[in-house]
Amino acid sequence: MLNNPHRRYNALTGEWVLVSPHRAKRPWLGQVEKLAAEALPAYDPTCYLCPRNERAGGIFNPDYSGTYVFNNDFAALLPDLADGEPASSHPLLVSTPEQGLCLVVCFSARHDLTLPELDLSAIENVLNTWTTESAKLAELDYIHYVQVFENKGAMMGCSNPHPHSQIWSQSQLPNEIVKELATQKEHFNKNNRPLLLDYVHEEQKRKERIIFANDHFTAMVPFWAVWPFEVLVTAHRPTAYLNDLTANEVSALAEVFKQVTSRYDNLFEISFPYSMGFHQAPADGQPHPEWVLHAHFYPPLLRSATVRKFMVGYEMLGMPQRDITPEVAADRLRSLSEAHYKHR
Repeated sequence: MLNNPHRRYNALTGEWVLVSPHRAKRPWLGQVEKLAAEALPAYDPTCYLCPRNERAGGIFNPDYSGTYVFNNDFAALLPDLADGEPASSHPLLVSTPEQGLCLVVCFSARHDLTLPELDLSAIENVLNTWTTESAKLAELDYIHYVQVFENKGAMMGCSNPHPHSQIWSQSQLPNEIVKELATQKEHFNKNNRPLLLDYVHEEQKRKERIIFANDHFTAMVPFWAVWPFEVLVTAHRPTAYLNDLTANEVSALAEVFKQVTSRYDNLFEISFPYSMGFHQAPADGQPHPEWVLHAHFYPPLLRSATVRKFMVGYEMLGMPQRDITPEVAADRLRSLSEAHYKHR
């Protein structure tokens, strides 16, 4: 089956992905992307995220050393609703107001150190910052979902190379959360166990897609992965929010993040681009026994540092499709050194 075209069901979203392993043998190598410069300075006087530098509107960053959090100067969501009614009340032309608050989180004062190049204590500090800021946003009465995410690299639309992430909070649930909430609730109501706990237990038995695991988290290329080297990081117990994690679990999660991101960089010996985000339960004040905290890594690179996968044509019009199987991708990542290539 693994050498022939087949579909795989994504139990977390209720969608399907087409897998075509035989296409990996075709001669076309894809578009060649120009590699970004790797030699970044520790401090860049022109960077609007570095300490002491000026941002939009004449705001100056403090002389920070650890993480630094501020309201996004060009936020996609605003805390105050503008006056006026929705654009239309027609059943086919529906719009509703949306409130929110968007934050930027700089990982450190260093302009040149991405997550895999930080030490474990610095990664823990980033995780603790995401946790604290998520909890504060969730307490706002108009916020019902908090999304922590990082876009790494210009290929993923990151406009500034200074390592940073974002936190968007909003009054309605995003599409992906609506899908994951429905599947996890359905599974829990049928089995009285969280879907992701049952899934990770099955992956632990099979081991073919697991990249790294410790006592509290497992990182794997999911059975239903769409992106070539996609990774799912899942907690080992029902934890709805980052704020539910113990100190030991935060340390364990930092270890997993360093393992995954170091292997990413080692794959093609570049600063590996990706979009990463945590999926927490809705911030609706309701219990969510069905939910297990997890993070998705979606990287675009396919065969080398210059060949990426595009979601076009059939993927846009039909369904997602991949060539190399998740098992092959997991084997490649698992075989890589956990030590970052710059430090070897």
